[in-house]
Amino acid sequence: MRGWVCAVIGLAALPAFGQPSTKAPMGGMAQPAAMVPAPSSPVDQAMMAGMMKMNQDMTSAPMTGDADQDFVSMMAPHHLGAIDMARVELKYGKDPALRRMAKGIIAAQEREIAEMRRWQKLHPGPAQ
Repeated sequence: MRGWVCAVIGLAALPAFGQPSTKAPMGGMAQPAAMVPAPSSPVDQAMMAGMMKMNQDMTSAPMTGDADQDFVSMMAPHHLGAIDMARVELKYGKDPALRRMAKGIIAAQEREIAEMRRWQKLHPGPAQ
């Protein structure tokens, strides 16, 4: 795994490319500032873009205090992030085993997202 990914202390601490992070991770104490270098390759850029979108979508999901509703609201964008990363692997990756794994991840995550969406339709939350 690339160093710039490992440097991220928590999803809430993810800074803009090349910017220092001074935010505290979710539920934690403030951490020292860390530089997250801008991704240099198309692969790195695609992976980071997917991760940033997933983070934004997860953190903007409405929180209701209902564990079931909140689980689905946050898990769906998390699964979409996994799909985005798997698509990057299919576009750029060469290892046959990892490409098969990426295809399996896409199929499994899409199936689970569909199940969550069906559940949401059957169990509308207070904000829906």
